[in-house]
Amino acid sequence: MSTVQQPDPSDRPARLTVGVVGAGRVGPALAASLQLAGHRPVAASGVSDASRRRAEAMLPDVPLVAPAEVLRRADLVLLTVPDDALPGLVSGLAETGAVRPGQLLVHTSGRYGAKVLDPALRAGALPLALHPAMTFTGTPVDVQRLAGCSFGVTAPEELRLAAEALVIEMGGEPEWIFEENRPLYHAALALGANHLVTLVAQAMELLRTAGVEAPDRMLGPLLGAALDNALRSGDAALTGPVARGDAGTVAAHVTELRRHAPQAVDGYLAMARATADRALAHGLLKPELAEDLLGVLAHSADGADGGHGTTGTDGTEGNPR
Repeated sequence: MSTVQQPDPSDRPARLTVGVVGAGRVGPALAASLQLAGHRPVAASGVSDASRRRAEAMLPDVPLVAPAEVLRRADLVLLTVPDDALPGLVSGLAETGAVRPGQLLVHTSGRYGAKVLDPALRAGALPLALHPAMTFTGTPVDVQRLAGCSFGVTAPEELRLAAEALVIEMGGEPEWIFEENRPLYHAALALGANHLVTLVAQAMELLRTAGVEAPDRMLGPLLGAALDNALRSGDAALTGPVARGDAGTVAAHVTELRRHAPQAVDGYLAMARATADRALAHGLLKPELAEDLLGVLAHSADGADGGHGTTGTDGTEGNPR
């Protein structure tokens, strides 16, 4: 946890009034963080009961109003709605005259850059794309997690310093992303974070099936070490049967997955192939072992049983490690 002393908002006058359109998990946390920096949340909008409760909890005494009214009251507006809803929202607000000249309009979508705000730009708004590279819970802990969090920043060049300053005020680290690179940037984050959740959840389910009473306790140290090693060393951190070229072990895995969790087979094979390619390219997987391993993966992908190599008749590996 950061030991940096957060500024007391009472020590200085508020500089910007802040509004939130879309009180999901992200918007209230960012608004609360801006409040710590001396800005003043004045309005929020939310559709679902959950979003309204969240706004009331994290932004107490901030009124819940319609989106157009949020824009009327605020100098800085956070548009924190789902990606697919963002273009329509921006167009609608601009067409109805809700956008004011000189108003800072900030969206938090990872997919889009600043161009999605062009309708508001034509109405005189100042467009900023500030995407926090963080998962949110919708609770006050999110505000603490913003300390040191990287933000993908995209904006017109003349607004770059303003965009980066807002990120720094929220305790984040600005990372400039060119407009054309936003989809790739977002795909990378989804691959690393969203898919990780799926992999961990599947691993926990399989461990429970195998009789492990506390799969979270078993996986925690292992996954923590793997993540740390991967961030430090990249492909050099690869370990396990694929990187070693243990075709028989991989075949046994596929057999067991088909028996107990057939829905996990395709994902296992896809990740094993990707891991084999990276291990081979990095010199970890010996070419003479790669042939048998890739043969197992191809054979298994065709829907055949995973039995191969050193696997015994009872499905156990002949040379377990």
